[in-house]
Amino acid sequence: MHRSVRTRFLRLGAALALAAGGTLAAVAPPASASTSATVAVNANQALATLPATGTGVNFAVYDGTIATPAVQSALSTAGLDAVRYPGGGYADGYHWQTNTVDGGGFVAPNTDFDHYMGTVRGAGAQAIITANYGSGTPQEAAAWVQYANVTKGYGVKYWEIGNEMYGNGEYGAKWENDTHSSHSATTYATNLLQYVSAMKAVDPSIKIGAVLTTPASWPDGIVGPGDTQDWNHTVMSIAGSKIDFVIVHTYPGSTSEADLLGKPQALVPSMMSTLHSLINQYAGANAPNVGIAVTESNATSYRDTAPNGLFAPDQYLTLMENGAFNVDWWDIHNGTDCTNLTTVDGATDFNDYGMLSSGASASCEPAQNTPFPAYYGTEMISKLGSPGDTLVSASSSTSLVSAHAVKRANGDVDVMLINKDPNNDASVSLSYNGFTPGSGTPTVYSYLKNSTSITSAATGGAGSQTVPAYSVVVVQLHPGSGGSPASTGELHAVGAGKCLDVNGAVTTPGTQMQIWDCSGSANQIWTHTASNQLTVYSGSSQMCLDAYGNGTTNGTKVDIWSCNGQRNQQWTLNADGSITGVQSGLCLDVSNLGTADGSLVQLWGCNGQSNQRWTLG
Repeated sequence: MHRSVRTRFLRLGAALALAAGGTLAAVAPPASASTSATVAVNANQALATLPATGTGVNFAVYDGTIATPAVQSALSTAGLDAVRYPGGGYADGYHWQTNTVDGGGFVAPNTDFDHYMGTVRGAGAQAIITANYGSGTPQEAAAWVQYANVTKGYGVKYWEIGNEMYGNGEYGAKWENDTHSSHSATTYATNLLQYVSAMKAVDPSIKIGAVLTTPASWPDGIVGPGDTQDWNHTVMSIAGSKIDFVIVHTYPGSTSEADLLGKPQALVPSMMSTLHSLINQYAGANAPNVGIAVTESNATSYRDTAPNGLFAPDQYLTLMENGAFNVDWWDIHNGTDCTNLTTVDGATDFNDYGMLSSGASASCEPAQNTPFPAYYGTEMISKLGSPGDTLVSASSSTSLVSAHAVKRANGDVDVMLINKDPNNDASVSLSYNGFTPGSGTPTVYSYLKNSTSITSAATGGAGSQTVPAYSVVVVQLHPGSGGSPASTGELHAVGAGKCLDVNGAVTTPGTQMQIWDCSGSANQIWTHTASNQLTVYSGSSQMCLDAYGNGTTNGTKVDIWSCNGQRNQQWTLNADGSITGVQSGLCLDVSNLGTADGSLVQLWGCNGQSNQRWTLG
C-alpha cells in the first residue's frame, strides 16, 4: 500500500510533523495455557554479518531537536548506527546549501547539514543522505558530495537519489515532489545515471542507491505511461549495473496485534528474495556488491505501545538476516495532534510514529524525548551483538516466540527471544549446534511489557529460560572449555611478518600505531576483550586501540587512547584475518603495503590484501 498518510506532514505549531493516520483497535489473543517453545541455535550456520549501518533511524529538518545533546545521547544509548536525512518526502524539495524546502516547507533552526553531521559524528553513527531528485539537479547533489567529503572531510558514504519517486503521480497517486516533465520510471532511471556520474566524479568511493517499489506492494507490477515494464524492472534494466544499492520502504499494515507481530516472518523473506533476484538479473558482474537498504520502516498501528516494542527488533533483525545492510526506523520524532488516541494493553497509543516523544504542545504526550517501546526494543539489538558479529540461525517451534542469535567475534553466542503472547510467559528450551555454552549462569537483558527501562540479571540457564509475556530478552552466553581461542598475545601483521607496536612503549593518547619486529614486549601484547576492545598494557596504564577523532574515512590514523567504551574503540576479529572497526566498518591497514619497521597503521576500505591480515596470539 502507499503511505501518503505518513509521509505528508502537517505542522504542529512550529514544531514537529504529524503522521495523520488512524490507529486500529487493539485486538489481543485470548488467554491460554503457558506457551512452551523449543529454540534451536546453529552457530555454524551464518546468515549475515551485523552491518555497521544496520540499525538506523530517520532525522528530518522540521525537527528542531536533532542537534541537541539529548538526541545524540539517545542514539548512542540505543546503538543506532545510521541516521538518514533530511526527512522522507521533504528530501525531494530540500536544498542543502540554503537549508530550505520548496514551497516554504517548515525547516526548524539548527537542522542544516553541519548541525546534523555534528550529531551523527558525536554519536559515532554513519550518515545516509537522500539527495533531492524531485526539484534538484545532479550538479546540486555533486556539490553536496564535494562539501561533505572534500571540504569538510565527513566521509559520507551512502547517498540515495530521491525518496519515494514512484509516488510522483506516475501511477495516479501523488505525494512526492517531482518537477520533471516526465514522471516515468524510464525518466527516473535515465536521470539517476546522471546523478551517479556527477557525484562519483567528485568522490568515487561513495555508494549510490536507486529507489524501488516494495515487492508485492502498490505500485509493484504496474506498467506506467511511457514504460514497457513496471517500475522495478525498468529502473534496474537501465541503471542496475551502475548503482551500489537498492532502496525500499516497508510499513506493514495489520488487523490485530498478533497479525502485526507475524509480519517479519510472513513478509520479509519473500520481499528480500525478490530484491536479490532483481539485483542478480540486472546488476551483472557487480551483483554481489549491490546491497539492499530499507531506509524507512515502522508499524502502521500500535506504534507507541507494547506491540511495536516487540515488532521493532524482530523487523530489524529479520531484514538484516535476509541481506539488508541498512534499516532506518521512521523516525526519531514525529509528533501528534493528540487525536485518535487509543489504549493498547494498558498504555496510551498517541498516534505518533516517533521512537521518542515529541512532547506535543497539546500535552497529551509524555515529556520530550521520552522513549516509546520501539526505542527500547531497538536498543535490545545492541545487547545481542555489535557490527561485525555474525547473525546465525535460530529457529523456534512456535510462531509465538521469535528467536535471533549472534556469534560474537570473541566466541560468545547471544540469543534474543521475543514472546508475542500478551498474556502468558513462555518456557523456552534452548539447544545449540556448533557451540558449547559454559556452566555459569548467563546474563539476561529484559525489556518487559510497558516498561520504561531495560534490566539485566544473572538468571536461568543456557538450556532453559522463562520469557515474560510480551517481552524481549537477550541471553548472553560464554563458551565452555575449548570454546574460544586465546585472546591475548602479539598482533602479527601477516603481510610484513611484524607486530602491531606502540612506538617507544609510550602511553601518550593519540600516538599512532606502527609495525615493528616482534619482541614480546608489553607495547606489543594486545588483548581482545569481551566488549571487542583491543587493549595494550595493564592496570592504570591500560590503553585502547582507537580510531582517532571517531574517524570513519580512509586514512584515519589508528592510535592508542584511554579506554572509554565508545565504538571507535571496538574491533571485530574476522575469520579471514581482517580486523574491522565497529564504528567505521573499515579495516586495520598497514599504510602503503608497508613492510618496514615504523610503517604506520591506519583505517582503510577492506580489500583482502595481505597488509590487512592479522593474527592474534
